[in-house]
Amino acid sequence: MRNHTRTHRLSQRAAPFTTTTKATSQAERARRLRYNFQPVLTCLVGSFADVPQDLLKEIQELECLFTIDTAKLKQITNRFQAELDKGLSVEGGSIPMNPTWVMSFPTGYETGTYLALDMGGTNLRVCQITLTEQKSEFDIIQSKYRMPEELKTGEADELWEYIADCLMQFLETHHGDTSKLEKLPLGFTFSYPATQNYVDAGILQRWTKGFDIAGVEGHNVVPMFEAALAARGVPIKLAALINDTTGTLIASAYTDTKMKIGCIFGTGCNAAYMEDCGSIPKLAHLNLPPDTPMAINCEWGAFDNEHQVLPRTPYDITIDKDSPRPGQQAFEKMIAGLYLGEIFRLVMVDLHDNHETHIFANQDISKLRKAYSLDSSFLSAIEEDPYENLSETFELFQNKLDITPSLPELELIRRTAELIGTRAARLSACGVAAISRKKSYNTCHVGADGSVFNKYPNFKARGALALREILDWPEKNDPKEDDPIEILAAEDGSGVGAALIAALTLQRVKNGNMHGILHPENYQ
Repeated sequence: MRNHTRTHRLSQRAAPFTTTTKATSQAERARRLRYNFQPVLTCLVGSFADVPQDLLKEIQELECLFTIDTAKLKQITNRFQAELDKGLSVEGGSIPMNPTWVMSFPTGYETGTYLALDMGGTNLRVCQITLTEQKSEFDIIQSKYRMPEELKTGEADELWEYIADCLMQFLETHHGDTSKLEKLPLGFTFSYPATQNYVDAGILQRWTKGFDIAGVEGHNVVPMFEAALAARGVPIKLAALINDTTGTLIASAYTDTKMKIGCIFGTGCNAAYMEDCGSIPKLAHLNLPPDTPMAINCEWGAFDNEHQVLPRTPYDITIDKDSPRPGQQAFEKMIAGLYLGEIFRLVMVDLHDNHETHIFANQDISKLRKAYSLDSSFLSAIEEDPYENLSETFELFQNKLDITPSLPELELIRRTAELIGTRAARLSACGVAAISRKKSYNTCHVGADGSVFNKYPNFKARGALALREILDWPEKNDPKEDDPIEILAAEDGSGVGAALIAALTLQRVKNGNMHGILHPENYQ
């Protein structure tokens, strides 16, 4: 029956697609990816001359609620920096500041072949990364396998067996007879909340992304994974369990030596950077050399859970109150893609129900009342509407919500989306500025990934402008001049980053650095 189950699982898998790409040289990559962040002021459609006074008043009130001035940005950044320090202390704080046991940046001269496994909520991605003799260059072959929905709420053994089967199929496709294959080192990107006291272990705190499998939370996932590999005879040895944000930092630093911070601005938000062990009081008992580097996975979505400094609106308070974890992830709930559409939806419902203007009067707004029915792509579409009469926004409301807005209401809709998107970008800059100041980075690159960073209109430019305000940079003489701290598109953290961390871990073990290694015998 067990074998039949496995066959059934695999038969439902979408055929994997395979791609092979090669990284560009460092100079070419820098040229290709550098963004020219100019101070971009929000462009309003029209002058609001045709907007009735009552709606104009609502717009002005929303501007007061959602606008964050320079002084407030600086106040938030100061608090953020203090909270980063607190997270590294013995007592700890809201921001976890998790040591990852990734203890060096790559040099760009790493070589060898490594596997990477990225366990997402929708797909399972398997990569083979060959770090070439050329500095900072790599070849990558990758396949994606669908994660069957029934596995996400099934038995733990079935999940790990399925993953082992996918890995075995990948190896058979690209290596043929696996019986003669030496064990390949693997970096496993496990982007679920986990306690990681060792680089080769991780205790799942709680499932996210739709998973709810009994018997895994509170346990180290590595032995379960390794048992499935052994049962299936997969010639793989786990070298490192990683978080995607740490992978983003390491992968970006591999092709760009100026990279010092890795960030995710997507459905959630996070950052990672390299700290000196001497500045991590909660690791003092290990007596590590003070100048030893240690990548820190900040988990900064938890910043200001105490609600001391972030300027929350009534809509933010509602989101927190109605969330599965009230009082948690305060920062994330104001800037992450998961929540931007919901903030917007709450504003629209409030203006319909509780204000004298009663927007969308005499219309059925039942679709708008459905929580989390709008995501950040909805706001992106509104902000990208190029027409003066906002015809695309009009169609969007009609098609998705069965609402027919007037032109003045469309102006209010557009301005609300801009305010929410701008606030998210400006707040995100506070975290980058806090790490930069903490580490005394006057100039550096920040590698960023995630759907909001990559796809939300003007997010990069708005964030860059906020950084300039917080850090008091002088005005540019040349508009094409680079900012001292630039936020650039990151490398593939969950693939290339995982492989690099596997390589770095094997190298440090070979050099005799066994800190944060639970099973040294596995590295022989």
